[in-house]
Amino acid sequence: MNQEVIIVRGNNTLAGDVQVAGAKNSALKLMAAALLGQGPSLLHNVPHISDIDIMAEVLERLGATVSREGHTLAIDTTNVDSCETPYELVSKMRASISVLGPLIGRFGEARVAMPGGCQIGARKIDMHLVGLEALGVRFEVDHGVLHATTPNGLKGAHVTLEFPSVGATENMLMASVVAEGITAIENAACEPEIEDLANMLNAMGAKVAGAGTSLIEVEGVPLSAMHPCEHTTVGDRIEAGTFLVGGALTGGPLTVHGVDPAFLPMAIMKLRAMGCDVETGEDWVRVSRTEPLTSVDIQTLPHPGFPTDLQAQFMLLAALADDVSVITENVFENRFMFAAELMRMGADIELDDHHALVRGVAQLEGAPVSSTDLRAGAALVLAGIVADGETQVHHLEHIDRGYEDYAGKLASLGADIRRVAVSALGN
Repeated sequence: MNQEVIIVRGNNTLAGDVQVAGAKNSALKLMAAALLGQGPSLLHNVPHISDIDIMAEVLERLGATVSREGHTLAIDTTNVDSCETPYELVSKMRASISVLGPLIGRFGEARVAMPGGCQIGARKIDMHLVGLEALGVRFEVDHGVLHATTPNGLKGAHVTLEFPSVGATENMLMASVVAEGITAIENAACEPEIEDLANMLNAMGAKVAGAGTSLIEVEGVPLSAMHPCEHTTVGDRIEAGTFLVGGALTGGPLTVHGVDPAFLPMAIMKLRAMGCDVETGEDWVRVSRTEPLTSVDIQTLPHPGFPTDLQAQFMLLAALADDVSVITENVFENRFMFAAELMRMGADIELDDHHALVRGVAQLEGAPVSSTDLRAGAALVLAGIVADGETQVHHLEHIDRGYEDYAGKLASLGADIRRVAVSALGN
């Protein structure tokens, strides 16, 4: 497959209306949950992104059939007869570890390769294992493969997570719905995607209460009580936040449709703190700005705190703000790799462990840059829109993991942007 780059000429223009896709971080886990339905489920509002394609292939290797029509996936797990996921797929995407919980729930065992994905932190899965062990799961690791068994079946338990890990909460949730008795997950992740997963599980016959809060309670049901369902994925709050940053950079007005503003409380608060006007409706957010950007301090934290997945985008905003901003990354230790690329474009950023001191500059300059991870890639493209001259963004495979037709949507908002094959550069 020919590699591509995004070429952006800075024109400082992003305005209009854009529709966000379904949430990547929700759809992937909903696809995994379909394993518990033991039949044909329908998932609506599923984005066209490479991570979804990989998860579909993981499910197909397990014996499922997956087909797509538009933004709807039909997933039939009737003939799933394997509980082992192949390394060559799992190594491409860390979210594939989310099949661990439903496979254990369905078969009482699972063999899952250790996950891969963005190189933005260790992302240890210890909490997944500790939580599942409390439910009666036993683990062995053999040559990079986790082998899970349930010698005495799955039993409900009270588990307090050391950290409100999204992945650990999801895996525990998907295993505990078919565990015998009551499970309580304390210090659970509160992300909207957790609530979306719980809603689908409940539609399949599970009994989950409290999702979206720090205490989730699950009354286990027999596996035979779980059935297929039809479910619509919530809108992607991170894609929405990315476009809102674009509107804030250029002044807008830019309106994002298809997302609940309640999913973005801290991002909206910080946009306002930086001098933006933000209006909200039931499923839309509009941003505009007429005054200079002002500096801001940001700390990434689990939801409802400021999302780590918007840290790079807001670092870009801070790079063009008046005065000095401090950004503290508390979730992933390597997420500041993006700063080096932004500095190639003229940003003034000083890194100290998990803190970034960002001194605002008057102008960024176009340059060849590389996506270091999914969100960094998206932010670099936005940087090109407000930079002087031409910016080439390389390694688009990161952007394609989480943004559907990113360049096309930005072009519809007025950006001077195109995707070209690397071989066509210089032509």
